[in-house]
Amino acid sequence: MIGKKLGMTQVGNASGQVSAVTVIQLGPCAVTQIKIAPTDGYEAVQVTFGKRKLSRTTGALRGHFQKAEVAAGVATREFQRRGEGDLKLGQMLSAGEVFKVGDAVDVSAVSKGRGYAGVIKRHHFAGFPGSHGTHEYFRHGGSIGNRSYPGRVRKGMRMAGQMGNEKVTIVNLKVIEILPEDNAILVAGSVPGFDGALVVVKHAAKERHAAPKPQAVAGAAR
Repeated sequence: MIGKKLGMTQVGNASGQVSAVTVIQLGPCAVTQIKIAPTDGYEAVQVTFGKRKLSRTTGALRGHFQKAEVAAGVATREFQRRGEGDLKLGQMLSAGEVFKVGDAVDVSAVSKGRGYAGVIKRHHFAGFPGSHGTHEYFRHGGSIGNRSYPGRVRKGMRMAGQMGNEKVTIVNLKVIEILPEDNAILVAGSVPGFDGALVVVKHAAKERHAAPKPQAVAGAAR
């Protein structure tokens, strides 16, 4: 589903343990298109979130939303279909219908932009020694390649540049609580983006399984 990051807070359990959680407003999302294998080659569900002014919507999108009889949304995404439930065009989906407490989810959003940063802040380089002849060369990146071979700078070389402002996905976050009256969920930990940023929440692609506890050997000394 598509939602909006509201901020972070703390929750406690019955044993008194306090943990940090992120509050995400999820939906309601409207179903705008249902893709099926015979006509589209695969099965997926397209949903939209929020409302956008018609003056800021192209004619093609207006017609697309009119087919589903829903208002133009600020964000539209396509998801792989899960489960056996029947979906209809224009149907409104809430967080409680898609997720439940204890589910593992992957949350994607655009991270906060940090501007232009050097290699120490951006890539955690150690820098050069502060003594032993080092002169006016402390926070530089150092050599980036050789002249003879490869004779160029390889792609992916860690250098200074824009920090943040890129899509980030945090995997295997646990759904702690669902607030149906507020169309919101609480997930453990932090998620990328500023308060109010659009986020996409999916069921975990590779759910992490807890390691089995070692069993006591019969007859072992205590």
